[in-house]
Amino acid sequence: RAGQIATARMLDLLSTLGEGDFVLALISGGASALLVAPCDGVSLAEKQAVNTALLASGAPIDKMNTVRKHLSRVKGGQLAAAAYPARMLALMISDVPGDDPAFIGSGPTVGELTTPTDAMAILNHWQVPVPPSVHQALARGSTVIPPSDRRLSRLTNHIFAAPLQSLTAAADMARAAGCDVRMLGDALEGEARAVAVQQATQALRIKSALKTGDAPVVLLSGGELTVTRRGDGIGGPNAEFCLALAIALNGTGGIHALACDTDGVDGAAEVAGAVVTPATLNVASNAKLDAKDCLARNDAHSFFKAIKAQVITGPTLTNVNDFRAILIQP
Repeated sequence: RAGQIATARMLDLLSTLGEGDFVLALISGGASALLVAPCDGVSLAEKQAVNTALLASGAPIDKMNTVRKHLSRVKGGQLAAAAYPARMLALMISDVPGDDPAFIGSGPTVGELTTPTDAMAILNHWQVPVPPSVHQALARGSTVIPPSDRRLSRLTNHIFAAPLQSLTAAADMARAAGCDVRMLGDALEGEARAVAVQQATQALRIKSALKTGDAPVVLLSGGELTVTRRGDGIGGPNAEFCLALAIALNGTGGIHALACDTDGVDGAAEVAGAVVTPATLNVASNAKLDAKDCLARNDAHSFFKAIKAQVITGPTLTNVNDFRAILIQP
C-alpha cells in the first residue's frame, strides 16, 4: 500500500514537469515491486494474488514481468511517458538475464513491444489462476507505451552495472589464486534443481579428468533460476540449487560450491544463499535431515540453516542477479 501511495505521488509530480525540466531515474531490481499502480479495474490485492501465483508457477522472470507490465499504469514505459516533455536519464543496474532494459524493474522507462494477448498467453501457459477482473482488463487492452511513441523521444536509458561484471571480478580473483576459470554464462535460466544437476555432472566430469598437480578449476555462472513450488517449505532458487547440487555430487571429495543472490535475499528469506562441501550430506544425516525430502518440499533454507551452511550478508544495496561458483580440486 505504501508503494501505491508513493507511486501516485511520483506520477503526480512528473505530470507537472515541462520541456525545460530534467529527470534522473535510478532503476534496479526491486523497482517492479516498489512501483505500484494497478491498471484500471484491477485492485492491488488482485494484482498481488496474480504475482504470487506467477512466482509459484516457475515462470521465468521475463514472462512474469510481461504480465506485470500489462496490469500496470507505470511499467512498460509509462513512467517515462508521464515525465514528457521533460528530458529523462534512466541509470540502471541489471538483474535480468541478457540485460534487456525492458525487463529491469518491468521497464518503467522502456518502450514495450508485447501485447495484452501475450500476457494472457503466459498466464494460460503457466496455468496461473487469475480473477475475472484480470481477464477483463487484458481483454480491454493495456496502456503500455510502444517504443515509437513520441513521449519516449527525450529519454535515455543506460545500464552501468550488470551480472557479467560480478563474474568477471570473481574470475580475476580466482585466476590470481591459481585457478583455471570456466565461465558458464551470466544469463542462465531454468529450474534451479535441473541446472544444479547439469552443473554437478560437469563438475564430476572435470574432477575425474584432473591429475595431481593440476590447477583447481572454478565454474562460474550467473542469471536467474526459478523454483516451481511443490511443497510448503522455505526456499529460494540459490538454496535449492545448492541442495540439489549436494545431492547430485553425493559427497564427492574436492568439490565445494556457493550460490547466492547478490542482493542478499534469496527468494523470500533474508538469506543470500548457501554453501556446499563434500561433508554436507553427512552433516545433514547426523542432524537427522533427509536431503531429498527437503528438496521435495522446497525446504532448502531450513536444510542449510540446520547444518549452519547459510550465507547471510544482509541487504547488499545492489542487485546483479544470482552468483554461483563451484570449486573443483584435484
